[in-house]
Amino acid sequence: MVEPTATSIADVASIAAVRVAVVDDHESVRLGLKAAFIDEGYQFLIAAATVQELVEGLDGRECDVVVLDLSLGDGSSVTENVKRVQALGSAVLVHSIADRVAYVREALAAGAAGVIPKSSATRTVIAAAASVARGEVLNNLEWATAIDADGDFARAELGRREREILHLYASGLPLKLAALQLGISYSTAREYLDRIRVKYVEVGRPAPTKVDLLRRAVEDGILPGLDTDGGDAH
Repeated sequence: MVEPTATSIADVASIAAVRVAVVDDHESVRLGLKAAFIDEGYQFLIAAATVQELVEGLDGRECDVVVLDLSLGDGSSVTENVKRVQALGSAVLVHSIADRVAYVREALAAGAAGVIPKSSATRTVIAAAASVARGEVLNNLEWATAIDADGDFARAELGRREREILHLYASGLPLKLAALQLGISYSTAREYLDRIRVKYVEVGRPAPTKVDLLRRAVEDGILPGLDTDGGDAH
């Protein structure tokens, strides 16, 4: 028998530490995801039909990520559900059919960390949940499609330099280093950042924190790559 390597042991330990829950009003989906997560070694806490059932079932236990269906049969709203799950200290991974664009946008606006369609392979859902549990924000085709297809989603009109600052800063670079990389002063970089926040407020998508700016950058296609076709900021 081959002994597991140190890397594999660390990976298994990391997976076992991730606490997962599922909220879906279809029993087959709940049971299927539960079985898949357990089979992969994740710490599965509860499969619930509603967010209220999730809250009661967790009973104060901490959960890293909740795979949440958007259209539940109890009359609850998307925003309410996302916010209640976040209040538990859990990241939210939206798990929904692809044509519910308005619901997807509402969930993203409420703070969901990503979207994964119900047509995805189970292993893809599990991988997405693991990413979200690590604090990452998913930037996938479903997210982009939901945004692009929704005419009510107002993008902030950022100039080229503003997009560059946002790209670097939201990627994790301290503002001083972002300014240095772009060859501008820290105070100028700060002005750009302040102006970016104002523009997002103006389109109804405030971004007061760095995490919010990361989410806006993903939503508007500034991460992972820059659109360099625009003009300079004025």
